[in-house]
Amino acid sequence: MKMIVAYVRPESFEPIRQELLSAGFPSLTIAEVRGSGRQKGLTEQYRGTEFTINMRPKLRLECVVEDGDVQVVTETVLRNARTGAVGDGKIFVLPVEEAIRIRTGEYGQEVLQAHEAAESAV
Repeated sequence: MKMIVAYVRPESFEPIRQELLSAGFPSLTIAEVRGSGRQKGLTEQYRGTEFTINMRPKLRLECVVEDGDVQVVTETVLRNARTGAVGDGKIFVLPVEEAIRIRTGEYGQEVLQAHEAAESAV
């Protein structure tokens, strides 16, 4: 199992979510975060005063999938989040040693929520 963690622009989230849902990956966690990188700060003016916003808003997406599904999920994120401009974000793929469903006590691959694409549309 792998955990995919992606930091993306907020406006790219909905197309990513829709495509992952259509591909059979309904389980996704998001968090609003702020960060800085090569994008640096954005200079704006407010009431005649110029200021720089150094920490840009991003969304952190997390998804745990089987090893064979990593490419599908990462390509979906890349396809929908890439603008070619600095600040598009990053994707990290991390190993997951174990997954446990708290409600039932199930372990391993059974815990993952991947579905057939046709099932997720229902």
